[in-house]
Amino acid sequence: MLPLLIWFVVMQPEDVVPMGRLAFKIHSNLALFFVSISILWTADMMRRGLAGRPGPKLAPWARKTHTIMHKTIIWGLFCVGFTGFLLGLTSSVLLKAGGFLPIAPPMGWKHMNELVGDFHIIQFYTLAVIIAGHAVFHIWRHFYLRDNALRIMVPKTFHKWL
Repeated sequence: MLPLLIWFVVMQPEDVVPMGRLAFKIHSNLALFFVSISILWTADMMRRGLAGRPGPKLAPWARKTHTIMHKTIIWGLFCVGFTGFLLGLTSSVLLKAGGFLPIAPPMGWKHMNELVGDFHIIQFYTLAVIIAGHAVFHIWRHFYLRDNALRIMVPKTFHKWL
């Protein structure tokens, strides 16, 4: 998810369009994959709860922060996908995720589409800041508390640098 998040922070549709139809189609497929994973992640959390638990070395305030951040990220990703659906719904043309999957029937609500578009962008970048804060939290845990938080999360290939 992190490489996709970074991709969407760096590359906007207006950055991809000048690169041609294929580049835009790839960007759109990445968005569809990103949203699909986000929806599945939310459904999994609703069914089984959070996958990770706060570590034993965390103070009560940090345990609460950990849980709040995880739930905010999961629900935030779901909500970004939902506002993407609203973009398709309020659009004047039929938008297709990945170039093949209709997002929603276009209703042609121009003003609402602009509002939803602005909200979608603000929502996504706010979530990106929260995710960056979450990363800083886990780096703090790893180095300050020495609880190996990063070793638990990253693939073994990267352990030699931790």
